[in-house]
Amino acid sequence: MLYHLLYPLHKTLSVFNVFRYITFRTIYASLTAFLICFFLGPWVIRKLSYMQIGQYVRDDGPQTHLKKAGTPTMGGTLIIFSITVSTLLWTNLTNYFVWIVLFVTVGFGGIGFIDDYLMQIKKQSKGLTVRNKFLLQAILAMVTGILVYVSPDFSTRITIPFFKNISPDLGWGYILFAALVIIGTSNAVNITDGLDGLAIGPLIIASAAYMVFAYVAGHVKIANYLQINYVAGSGEIAIFCGAMAGSGLGFLWFNSYPAQIFMGDVGSLSLGAAIGTVAVITKQEILLALVGGLFVIETLSVIFQVGFFKMTNGRRIFRMAPLHHHFELKGWSEPKVIVRFWIIAIALALISMSTLKLR
Repeated sequence: MLYHLLYPLHKTLSVFNVFRYITFRTIYASLTAFLICFFLGPWVIRKLSYMQIGQYVRDDGPQTHLKKAGTPTMGGTLIIFSITVSTLLWTNLTNYFVWIVLFVTVGFGGIGFIDDYLMQIKKQSKGLTVRNKFLLQAILAMVTGILVYVSPDFSTRITIPFFKNISPDLGWGYILFAALVIIGTSNAVNITDGLDGLAIGPLIIASAAYMVFAYVAGHVKIANYLQINYVAGSGEIAIFCGAMAGSGLGFLWFNSYPAQIFMGDVGSLSLGAAIGTVAVITKQEILLALVGGLFVIETLSVIFQVGFFKMTNGRRIFRMAPLHHHFELKGWSEPKVIVRFWIIAIALALISMSTLKLR
């Protein structure tokens, strides 16, 4: 919106020429989203507390978590609001990809909202059934895959990190592939969201990494120099990523240990799906497994635990899954688990960015 209102004024006042630069708008989208979360956070916390929308804590988890019961949840609504407002303010609203990522963010946020609403307000202990939740996710993800597929000049080739000459073309199958990436990332973030600030930290890191990927993929000269796929228009997605990182920082102010608010499914499902969609648009789909490696590890810990439990009639690999609970039960304090997992996420993001040159 500001781009359309202020950039045309550069013909009269040259100072408004800065609005043409994606880097400038990305910085201020980040700051805008941060400030929205920072200033609205206390009001949202009070409102959720007044409505008695408090976190439900399972009694079969770590006993230290029982004190978290009643902490306001569904804070993801604040994150989605700040991302949406900031993106609408600072992006070029004629950009096709911007509307796709907003569609995914709000759509998956809606699924999470329904799930949280049934659990927290209607007091249905399990919320949406697994089948219904997955069905809704699959519909939205497939629609997103189709929208990306039909975008002008979009390539259905998959980028393989470290290998510039290996790029299989999936054709129509790319729609299904994109949907799987989006659904997988959404649920992986949801699984990771189990400690104060544990999920939002790596989400900020992943957003920052994809901010770089989006910018270089949308810049024809840099993309050609780095020998990566040029995706016309994807540069504007860097602004969305900046808004996501900024809102994450603002939310972390209140979500850091001990948390005053949790994001709930409305936050984790939407942010995970948003990162997955950005990975698809920027043609860095496979690399997401490295950028979001922490989410992958957490998800695999659950898969391996459940599989091993069934195959061995009750034996376990970990003391508890997801993996962060395993380390808690080994005696690590919650802040230590969180910060060490953040460190892993930072290292993985740095390695992923090195692939821009290692080809």
